[in-house]
Amino acid sequence: EVQLVESGGGLVQSGGSLRPSCAASGYAFADYGIAWFRQAPGKEREGVSCVDTSDGSAYYADSVKGRFTVSSDNARSTVYLQMSSLTPEDTAVYYCALRGYCSDSYYHDFLYTYWGQGTQVTVSS
Repeated sequence: EVQLVESGGGLVQSGGSLRPSCAASGYAFADYGIAWFRQAPGKEREGVSCVDTSDGSAYYADSVKGRFTVSSDNARSTVYLQMSSLTPEDTAVYYCALRGYCSDSYYHDFLYTYWGQGTQVTVSS
């Protein structure tokens, strides 16, 4: 059974950093792509980043480029999202999701079958 479990969210002040993680199990971790999405209250879900665990290639939304870095630890079957220079606009529930590979269209949530339960990130001003 495929499982994705996020952790590492929390409350941080504007300008601070957080590193949520997504622990995966139930499939061959190094052969797939894992994306991060976020959803703020009253807003649509937004694709933030995607990483191919086979080679580490990554995609980022313009809104987070230069501030967020996605990485994969294949030995631990875990993907991390290092978030820096956070602003209140980054406040959302962050989810990880699984698909066969990342691509330019990674931000379409309908492409993903498996999702984690989400972790709350709150940035105070």
